Amino acid sequence: MDTNRPTTQHPTNRPAPAPAPTPPPVPVLDVIGLVTADMAASLAFYRLLGLDVPAGAEDAPHVEVTLPGGLRVLWDTEDVVRSFDPDRVRPAAGGDRVALAFRCADPGRVDAVYETLTAAGHRGHLKPWDAVWGQRYAVVLDPDGTGVSLYADAAGPAGTAPAT
Repeated sequence: MDTNRPTTQHPTNRPAPAPAPTPPPVPVLDVIGLVTADMAASLAFYRLLGLDVPAGAEDAPHVEVTLPGGLRVLWDTEDVVRSFDPDRVRPAAGGDRVALAFRCADPGRVDAVYETLTAAGHRGHLKPWDAVWGQRYAVVLDPDGTGVSLYADAAGPAGTAPAT
């Protein structure tokens, strides 16, 4: 027996491991779509929030606005949606269909935007308050009853209960 010979390893009959599958790309939130019973009223509300809605869009059945950062907000009339979804039923009043939250520059802006919207006749749902999670917070309902939150990082002590 020659013990000075180098040993050789014999290859196995197993195939090489397959590369890990590449995960599919993650979908990117691109659009917030709102279905409205009254396009003009809905657009007027969101203009008061500062969205740059094109003039004359009130008579259109479909409207799009691109926000800073690229996210888009789309409005469609109920008739447009029924044209491709004839069995669609309007959600019950008071039922949240989508949640929208607009960050304001500071707590005073929360109060000011809330006042602007409610003074224009839109229904306040929760008056501005300092929330326990550290934000000044308020909720106004758009013309279709969708809750629209307004918030900013709170400057003062948190935890005061909301006034309704």
